[in-house]
Amino acid sequence: MGGPFLFLDMFYAVIVLSNLMIYVKSIVSIKKIVKTYGQLHMNLRDLDYICAVADHKHFGRAAEFCNVSQPTLSGQVKKLEEQLDVTLFERSHKGIRVTDIGAEIIMIAREARDAARRIKAVAAAAQDPLAGNLSLGLIPTIAPYLIPLFVGKLAHELPNIAMTYREDITERLTSSLLSGELDIAILATPPEEDTLTAVELYSEPFWLVFPDTHELRDLDEASMADVKQDDVLLLTEGHCFRDQALSICRPAHRRRRQSLRATSLETLINLVATGQGVTLVPALAMRGGWSADMGLMSHKLTDKGAARKIYLTYRKRFPRIKAVNALADIIKAGLPDSVIDNS
Repeated sequence: MGGPFLFLDMFYAVIVLSNLMIYVKSIVSIKKIVKTYGQLHMNLRDLDYICAVADHKHFGRAAEFCNVSQPTLSGQVKKLEEQLDVTLFERSHKGIRVTDIGAEIIMIAREARDAARRIKAVAAAAQDPLAGNLSLGLIPTIAPYLIPLFVGKLAHELPNIAMTYREDITERLTSSLLSGELDIAILATPPEEDTLTAVELYSEPFWLVFPDTHELRDLDEASMADVKQDDVLLLTEGHCFRDQALSICRPAHRRRRQSLRATSLETLINLVATGQGVTLVPALAMRGGWSADMGLMSHKLTDKGAARKIYLTYRKRFPRIKAVNALADIIKAGLPDSVIDNS
């Protein structure tokens, strides 16, 4: 075929050859390219294996995570290394180390797995965006208090969605969102990554909880200026609620009470009930009337900024936006008066 079609064919050939020459220079020789691509038979499961080894730094734990035997996983990883003619992992009695070329390949492998998940998700969304599996992550200071408010309505209004829940700290949930292992997350901080976006769900005031024998019981309202900072018990590092609590505490006393920091609000509240100090609690956790039964009292803090915003966070390229919006609407519909709907 001649004319413009021949010109386009030649133009395309030049581009392909140019790219091939660049690749040849970077790989060593055209012979190696033919050898590598002629023998390479890779599937997504192989990519799962090498990513798991990189994450767990241990073949046994990686095999357990992938639900296969260790010999199966080790054999496939070794086979892939032979086909690629590179070493992905340095093995020694001290453990596993990802090589430099291994890190590059694993980064591409993660992108490939994410692309495969997106292909499946797009296909499923084309059929019905309000059906299928949906994974939701929540931070520990939200999960036990928010889930009961919407789980029943979710099952009634979106019966074809199979929701799975994961409770973890913000850093790990964000990492799982970025990798595609998690679809959506409810967090108390706005997304910082360019590939993530969020729907603002509500604002949640902070309450000060203290023993009913504490001097704060005589106040009609309270601010952090009324609190001896040595008395404030906080969550351990890694919890965003700890950082938010510190933001309204006086900095001079931020390093005290190290031995009494806890990993859950329930532990903090129980410590306060034994007279160990006072603590801050988000509004949803105050529901249920438990404080009086434990000999505790509470005041809503009057300090400016004594509240947090809660976000439903997801990837910008997530194909099931209709499901995200439906979930946001269901969550907002179940919110009590103690929080502020930010619609």
